[in-house]
Amino acid sequence: AGNNRVGILTAAPGVELDVTGAVTASSIVSADEWQTTGGGTVTQSTNKATGFTLSTTTGVVTMNNAQLNAGTEVVSIFTNTTINATSVVIVNHAASGAGNAEDYLITVGEVASGSCEITISNLSSGNLSDALAFNFVVIGGASS
Repeated sequence: AGNNRVGILTAAPGVELDVTGAVTASSIVSADEWQTTGGGTVTQSTNKATGFTLSTTTGVVTMNNAQLNAGTEVVSIFTNTTINATSVVIVNHAASGAGNAEDYLITVGEVASGSCEITISNLSSGNLSDALAFNFVVIGGASS
């Protein structure tokens, strides 16, 4: 152990890494590359249940401003060719979007090859009609 430390997402070492056997790494992406590659935007049409398509690894989705009643939720299908069955899709309320972040819960449901479910829940006590926006990132997963 001693001096065998690796800096993870930091220039200064801070995490101890004990390895037995060989270590192989491939397709390493730097933080700068991750933040600047594969972005896009899309605006949902018709209503919040309408599916939308954007085939990038990162981006911003602006939802339709159709009314979402208090205490209800709606599911839409996010079609994206960068998603595979083992991907991890992360979403969060975008600062650029309409509405208060505390009024909504945005979650990812079933993830399949080429798509995932996005659920928008109205946590407020009133009906909301915001063109809510959320950021997303697709992290490629592996089953082995």
